[in-house]
Amino acid sequence: MTGPDRPTALVVDDEPQMAVIVEFALQTQDFQVLTAHDGATALQLLKQHQVDLVILDVMMPGMDGLTLCQRIRARSEVPIMLLTALAQHDDVIAGLEHGADDYVTKPFHPREVALRAQALVRRRRDRGAVIRIGDLVIDPGTQTVTLSQRPLDLPFTEFKLLVHLANRRGVPQSWQELLRTVWGTTDLIGGRDVVKSAIYRLRSRLAAIPGGTNYLRTLRGVGYLMPDLPADQP
Repeated sequence: MTGPDRPTALVVDDEPQMAVIVEFALQTQDFQVLTAHDGATALQLLKQHQVDLVILDVMMPGMDGLTLCQRIRARSEVPIMLLTALAQHDDVIAGLEHGADDYVTKPFHPREVALRAQALVRRRRDRGAVIRIGDLVIDPGTQTVTLSQRPLDLPFTEFKLLVHLANRRGVPQSWQELLRTVWGTTDLIGGRDVVKSAIYRLRSRLAAIPGGTNYLRTLRGVGYLMPDLPADQP
């Protein structure tokens, strides 16, 4: 894509050479790229620019990548990709639980980063039809959710999880399938716990609204299921 539709990525890494490598890779896929070498600068750039994707290093001095990820997610639904060393699996899990959408381990191939970035932006820009299940209404286009006409504020990853389950309502989803489609990976150490934790948080948010316990079921030994409820009744 070219012109005003070109996506903008923010690369955050305290190593200038690494930032240049990622920047060049993204530019080959027609991204416009902003760079920051610390968390404070990154937050300032996010205030000043419309950004379609954030790629950030986990290990940074001062404000580390996990803290930055959490602060970004508190104010924005922009997709976030983590850059992490192979030994930092606990940090990856923490980052995904704080709202990161994908991760790439170092050393990585620059083209892999660029293609993953492109896929994240494409999914983010995809405008789907409104989904109605019982009194639950999900609008992927505006990324809004209402239950019994009450707004439900969801972090981006939980919203993606809800949309995935809703699009496959009536069909059980294993934690492996959820990890693959929502988090974009199949081999994350601790992946089952990441999915279980996200399901718990999503179920709690739904249950806080009357009738919300009807929409998410756990099938022991199988996975998770959203029932195919008729749209005119919970």
